[in-house]
Amino acid sequence: MKVAVQTEPFDLNAEVAALYRANPKVGAVASFLGITRDVNAGQGLAAMTLEHYPGMTERALERICREAAERWPLLDVTVIHRVGELKPTEPIVLVAVAAAHRGEAFAACEFIMDYLKTRAPFWKKETTAEGGKWVDARESDETAAARWSGSSQDRGNSRGS
Repeated sequence: MKVAVQTEPFDLNAEVAALYRANPKVGAVASFLGITRDVNAGQGLAAMTLEHYPGMTERALERICREAAERWPLLDVTVIHRVGELKPTEPIVLVAVAAAHRGEAFAACEFIMDYLKTRAPFWKKETTAEGGKWVDARESDETAAARWSGSSQDRGNSRGS
C-alpha cells in the first residue's frame, strides 16, 4: 500500500504500472484521477489551495485503505493526494486499486474515493475574481459515503471478473 500527501505532481502511468508490474496475480487495476476544475458553483476558479494535518491525514488515508482491504480481496492500493496551490487542469488526487478481478477493483476504488472525501482531514480554499473562500463539505459526498454501510454483497463483489 502506498499513501502519499505531497505538493509535487505525480506520474499517473508510473503509479498505475507499479501496482501490477511486480505481481502476476493482478488481473485488474481500477483508478480515479481527480482534476482541478476551472469552475465551481458557477464561479470561475483561478486556483484552489488544499491544506491538511501532516501525519493525521496520512493515517486517515491508511485507515480507509485498510478498511477497503477488509471488504474486498485487494492486492495493492495507491492513494496520492496533492496539497498546496493548484491551478485548473492540475491533478489533485489519484486512487488506484489492484485486485484479481475488476469487480473488487472498481468497488474498492469508488469506496476509497467516497471515504477520502468525507473522512480525510483536508481543507479546500477556492480563489475566484472575488477573492478566496473556504469550501464547505458537500451533502452529496456524505450521501455517496453512506451507501457503503450495507453488506459486502451489495457492494459489487459478488461476481468474479
